[in-house]
Amino acid sequence: MTRKFKNPFPTVDIIVEVEGRGIVLIERKNPPHGWALPGGFVDYGESLEKAALREAKEEISLDVELIEQFYSYSDPRRDPRHHTVSTVFIASASGEPRGADDAKNARLFTEQNLPSPIVFDHAGILRDYFHYKKTGKRPKI
Repeated sequence: MTRKFKNPFPTVDIIVEVEGRGIVLIERKNPPHGWALPGGFVDYGESLEKAALREAKEEISLDVELIEQFYSYSDPRRDPRHHTVSTVFIASASGEPRGADDAKNARLFTEQNLPSPIVFDHAGILRDYFHYKKTGKRPKI
């Protein structure tokens, strides 16, 4: 008898800071529609870091430098399509983001001018990020 396991999907999300001008969000081509952090699924045999670099290049057309691993988000309800566990990275980049792959658009935003709607749990991730930038305190379990 073969046992089958149902496991969450590993994903990465990247908070890309661009030259003191803001962070990059993408407008999604596919459901759920709205704005999101660049990111996506980790491929089999790929590290989290390589997945983050690849997803940033594919979705926002920028080469990024990973600064730090910020936090992992695992609420089974975070993605309406299926259970995902996301490792979020903070990265830096220069240049102008351009939406590609499954991103219809890529734009820079600050905490004061975030777009709507923001999909998945990314509004909460962004709240945690802005709080961290102000206080140095990471999210609590």
